[in-house]
Amino acid sequence: MPPRIRFVRRYALRSRAMGGRADSETPSEAVEEASETAEAEDAGDPAQEARRARWAAVGTGALLALVGLAAAVLRVTDAAPVLVPAAYAVGAGVCALAALLGSRGRTRRALWLLVGGVMVMALGDQFD
Repeated sequence: MPPRIRFVRRYALRSRAMGGRADSETPSEAVEEASETAEAEDAGDPAQEARRARWAAVGTGALLALVGLAAAVLRVTDAAPVLVPAAYAVGAGVCALAALLGSRGRTRRALWLLVGGVMVMALGDQFD
């Protein structure tokens, strides 16, 4: 016989509409109001989502720009071809531009610039 799986009550998934007592009856109006409230909370505020996207673009762009500049400085001190630190520096500049665009709300363009900047840095890494 397989072992029985016990569910711990605190980990059970419950919606906010299920917050009442189990033996109580809920009027249909309260059910509709609870479902509308849950849908509004699930949809999220578009302004807040845009703000999160801007912060993500700025943070990622700044981090990649710093990493690219650090890699360029490290490659300049090594005996690497000139193309390698130049590629890292150009990729870091593109990522910095993406961070600037992300801070101004151009998150889609910032995302594509981040991808392009990382690709330029990866290309420079291939020449090493």
